[in-house]
Amino acid sequence: MNKRLVLSLALSILALTGEAQAQTPVPPGYPAAYAELIEAANKEGALSIYSTADAAEVSELLTQFRALYPKLKVEYADQNSTELYSRYVAEAAAGATADLIWSSAMDLQIKLVNDGYAMTYASPEKSALPDWAKWKDQAYGTTAEPIVFAYNKRLVPEADVPRSHADFAKLLAAQPDALKGKVTSYDPERSGVGFLYVTQDVQISPSTTWDTVKAMGKASAKFYTSTGAMIERVVSGEHTLAYNMIGSYVLQRNRKDPNLSFVLPKDYTQVMSRIAFVSAKAKNPASAKLFLDFILSKAGQVELARHAMTSVRDDLQETHGIKSLPGATEVTLKPIRVGPELLTYLDQITRLRFLKQWQRALAAN
Repeated sequence: MNKRLVLSLALSILALTGEAQAQTPVPPGYPAAYAELIEAANKEGALSIYSTADAAEVSELLTQFRALYPKLKVEYADQNSTELYSRYVAEAAAGATADLIWSSAMDLQIKLVNDGYAMTYASPEKSALPDWAKWKDQAYGTTAEPIVFAYNKRLVPEADVPRSHADFAKLLAAQPDALKGKVTSYDPERSGVGFLYVTQDVQISPSTTWDTVKAMGKASAKFYTSTGAMIERVVSGEHTLAYNMIGSYVLQRNRKDPNLSFVLPKDYTQVMSRIAFVSAKAKNPASAKLFLDFILSKAGQVELARHAMTSVRDDLQETHGIKSLPGATEVTLKPIRVGPELLTYLDQITRLRFLKQWQRALAAN
């Protein structure tokens, strides 16, 4: 997907509030010097964001931000994780790119930070975040979303629903003909997030993961780069079972269509986070810092949680975080740490070795 959403709401907000010319107050608990950052952002007058989150899912978040800072014109472009990474690197080399980068491909984000593309900024909200969700005052995890199994409730008998990663492998191995062409997941060769989640699986439980990959190969599983495409095919019945899905998208669709159900694997449930950073190449760094702080604030986190992008904040876990989800207290949560550990599989030799092993496992029938 490659859409652009441009929010320019100054007139409507002026009509609603009559306060567009007033100085935005410093948020409660922030240092008084934050007023200088707000003033600098107002002088910039613009903000450009590259993100993997669908524009429709964050439109209200952007509207709320624009209401707080009506002098800023916000430009938001959503794209898939691999495209975002490549586009950013190419534009940064040319000297001009987006001000804030916000992506679910955690490893690619950390690579950008490690390669010097992020600006150092100590957000006033950082003390509310768990240690695993922040790195060097440069990379910030903004959500805590489970990686789940999804399935079509009409077509998968309750007794067959896998409750753990080992269950998933056993089900596919036991019913390869019945499930032929009915299983789906991300393609790690083309999807950044797909590559991340399966390599994390290998680090947590290598034998079970490779058993699952072999079983998916035997069942002629289908692999995609788009979460939305997989959800639509599971809902339609073309596929009935999906492995390693981003939970927020599944949860959001489940609210409208309960036939799309999900499982938080009880042996371990990976927890991913959409990492944001202010670009070292930002034309509007003050505006980018304001947006980063807003999405980490209680108001921003509650709005993200409305779209099933569960909160990362420690003080919202019981009400808007992953612990508020059904069954979350009964599973072992494994957050993917925001930090240099994510770089391991991005080494080209390591990556190629892994993908060759993936291909061999799929073909081992």
